[in-house]
Amino acid sequence: MPDSMSEQLQQDMQCEGLLECFHGLKELDKECFRALVTAEEPLTVDEIAEAVDRERSTAYRAVQRLLQTGFIQKEQINYDQGGYYHVYRPTDPSKIAGEMQRMLNDWYAKMGQLIQAFETKYENETESPPQIES
Repeated sequence: MPDSMSEQLQQDMQCEGLLECFHGLKELDKECFRALVTAEEPLTVDEIAEAVDRERSTAYRAVQRLLQTGFIQKEQINYDQGGYYHVYRPTDPSKIAGEMQRMLNDWYAKMGQLIQAFETKYENETESPPQIES
């Protein structure tokens, strides 16, 4: 990940880069998300692990990060004889995009406030010349 905003703007970013940029997701998280998006039906953690060729526990941690960010949803499936298991599906892309747009708007407003504070702080310092002691 680039260190500065100017480096980020010079990069050739793909739309999946937004997952990393907005939420700090790792490459494995993106692979798991892609596996869920391309699946014809919801997947279990075991199926996700198989799709990305990783251990179940590793895939589970990625799934948890995706759940926390709201990129995927968990559904409980109950067995007739008792017990249950979970399957995961991607969240509607328009909801994800809407949330990223909201985060971007919040970030933009905050950066605007910081830029204004910067200008005010340093404008005031340059307008008043240093006092010469006599």
